[in-house]
Amino acid sequence: MNTNNLQDFYPKRIVCLTEEPTEILYLLGEEARIVGISGFTVRPKQAREQKPKISGFTSANIKKILELKPDLVIGFSDIQAKIAEELIRNGVTVLINNHRTVREILQVILQIGSIVGKTEKAFQLIQDILKEIENVKKTGESFIKKPKVYFEEWFDPLITGICWVSEIIELAGGKDIFMEHRNASLAKDRIIKNTDEVVQRNPDIILASWCGKDFEKTKLVTRQNWDQIAAVKNNFIFEIDPAIILQPGPAALTDGLKEISLIFQRWNEFQTKLKIN
Repeated sequence: MNTNNLQDFYPKRIVCLTEEPTEILYLLGEEARIVGISGFTVRPKQAREQKPKISGFTSANIKKILELKPDLVIGFSDIQAKIAEELIRNGVTVLINNHRTVREILQVILQIGSIVGKTEKAFQLIQDILKEIENVKKTGESFIKKPKVYFEEWFDPLITGICWVSEIIELAGGKDIFMEHRNASLAKDRIIKNTDEVVQRNPDIILASWCGKDFEKTKLVTRQNWDQIAAVKNNFIFEIDPAIILQPGPAALTDGLKEISLIFQRWNEFQTKLKIN
């Protein structure tokens, strides 16, 4: 070990149990450090082609991870606690974050940047994201009114959005109609028990991102009494790719935010035309 070279002190072999640390490391130009990724990784595209898959979300191939000899494993949420425990018992250093807000996503970008010696580059990435967020916020502030938004993460039972999703809706100029569920970290605590609740709250826009499953619009619009909902009447129903909204990483704050902002802009234009007519 050369004590005069700081690079010797940064982790060289990193396993990512979820997509967001993989995306962050690629954005920082540090993808060479990654030796294993989640099988659910789709961003960036080349990661799937370049890196071995070693885990799902709730399970991992511990033997394969150990064979990769990582000096750091990065994961997300208490749901991966058992994976982390088994790795730790085998002498592996594990970092598990529980970030579920926009601010915490930015903190994780800085954290990972610091871990691999790219603090300045991480700061620049954060600054770029914050600049785009500010631009989106200004656009939303110009709307004639805020659209009421229902975000559906799952369809049976109905599950609404987690905190960063709710915050992104607000940043883009909308109002999350189930905001009271946003701080529930587990999906089971964000279940809407009565589908009539959605009808009663009457969203202007419906965003659907069924985790791990293609959205079926017919299944949504044919629910009992849902033809009374403004979003259904006006056909303001949109699928959001889970890869750009359901991962607490850069994609949600860039592509996800932009896509939702564009949808809200379309709704605002629609409202303006209605007002004129």
